[in-house]
Amino acid sequence: MLFIIVSVLIIGLILIVIEILFIPGTTLVGLLGLGFSIAGIILTYGHYGNEIGLYVLVGTSALKLALLIYSLRSGLWTKFSLKTAITSKVNEGLNDNVQVHEIGTTVSTLRPVGKARFNNLELEVKSIGKYIPPGVHIRVVEIVSNQIIVEPTN
Repeated sequence: MLFIIVSVLIIGLILIVIEILFIPGTTLVGLLGLGFSIAGIILTYGHYGNEIGLYVLVGTSALKLALLIYSLRSGLWTKFSLKTAITSKVNEGLNDNVQVHEIGTTVSTLRPVGKARFNNLELEVKSIGKYIPPGVHIRVVEIVSNQIIVEPTN
């Protein structure tokens, strides 16, 4: 029976370590580890009495607290943390290839947003509230932020 109790306590400790270090925030693995630990302590109380059960309770609690403090102070978190930041933006510089009054062709229907081709480059454009079918020649009216505003040429 001692082997079963020790095994259950070790499994509980391993699951809690996995929860803290490798998959924080999932809670399920931590709760399983806590459940195994409580089951091991209850088995100890049931088979070996109150005195040994209390020793096991205090010992496992102290071990888990020491493990938590060690993992926080030793820098184990830095091995798993992201050290770089993403500074780029979506579609950054993509509209630099298009100028106001440039002529292109719609690739998809503009309702009012759709795709158009300018100099063999497909870009997302926005019409001035008009429905424009595919294959129509369009002209760039304005470029605001990352939006290319177009109108059909007549």
